[in-house]
Amino acid sequence: MTPTEQFDQLLAGPAPILALAPMQDVTDLEFWEVMSRYGGPDIYWTEYFRVHSTSRLEKHILRSITENPTGRPAIAQMIGNDIEALVRSAKELQNYPVAAIDLNLGCPAPIVYRKCAGGGLLREPDRVDRILGALREAIPGRFTVKTRIGFDDSAVFDELLPIFAKHSIDLLTVHGRTVKEMYRSAVHYDFIARAVDAMPCPVLANGNVYSAAKAEAVIAETGARGLMIGRGAIRNPWLFTQFRQRQKGEPEFIPTGREVLAYVRDLYETIKLPDADHNERGHVTHMKKYMNFLGVGVDADGRFLNAIRRVDTEADFFRVCADSLDHEEPTPLEPFQIALGERDVMAGEMK
Repeated sequence: MTPTEQFDQLLAGPAPILALAPMQDVTDLEFWEVMSRYGGPDIYWTEYFRVHSTSRLEKHILRSITENPTGRPAIAQMIGNDIEALVRSAKELQNYPVAAIDLNLGCPAPIVYRKCAGGGLLREPDRVDRILGALREAIPGRFTVKTRIGFDDSAVFDELLPIFAKHSIDLLTVHGRTVKEMYRSAVHYDFIARAVDAMPCPVLANGNVYSAAKAEAVIAETGARGLMIGRGAIRNPWLFTQFRQRQKGEPEFIPTGREVLAYVRDLYETIKLPDADHNERGHVTHMKKYMNFLGVGVDADGRFLNAIRRVDTEADFFRVCADSLDHEEPTPLEPFQIALGERDVMAGEMK
């Protein structure tokens, strides 16, 4: 079965579709491999290919497509605003085993939106219209879009929805916040519900899904065809499995501290950079990206995150992890709000 056939089967099936959100420099091929060992999503989005006039498809992201170890379909995501370059890249991507090609209209990183890419394009609905028209014409297969509900004002969403519908996209993922809200505000699930009502294609709900119970509640509130989960799945790789168990009325698996510790070890070994054996400090620093997401589910007082951010060696990294996780107590990994001095790590700061 081709990736597109797998994708179509998901769209036609009765079960909610579960997707892993694309997170740049985090959800790479190696992370996909880890996720697949814990149940994993039904479908994966690549990190975004940066597209501009002189761009080439990044080889490390292409590996996620050509070496996909999950057995599940992958969707290739692009980000950019140059129509000619986007069309060129979309045509190139069709030479690879992708289920669909996706346009990113939601990235809230200032370095992206200041260049009028990602979420920055939501300030220019007419430009979005032109880009989608050109891409729809260039992509005979499945074409999807991931968006937020506006740049700094959600009122534009009513203007965007008819544009999305006009171009016959095959799936729309809606993160229920504006770009300027980043991950700080509550998620506006009512806007996702409006997209479900307005769009002729299926809609995935994205934003602050941190447990199987929350996942079920978001599906019920929005009527979405499925969920896209990012930070919540990094913190809790069992989340997709737990949701499936809940849907079947089965007991949900809750890991013990030692099982969470084993996940951290698995992640540490699998995502090792090529020079990790010669750059231990660099790899430990790389792991801290993942620990920032996991740590909000470890303790309420922030001791784990405070300690893990200060280590430089593998031995110290796992000593800190063992101090908090080497036990047999249930560890649900649901997020706490933790004050950490320079900034707060908020339970709401997750895709």
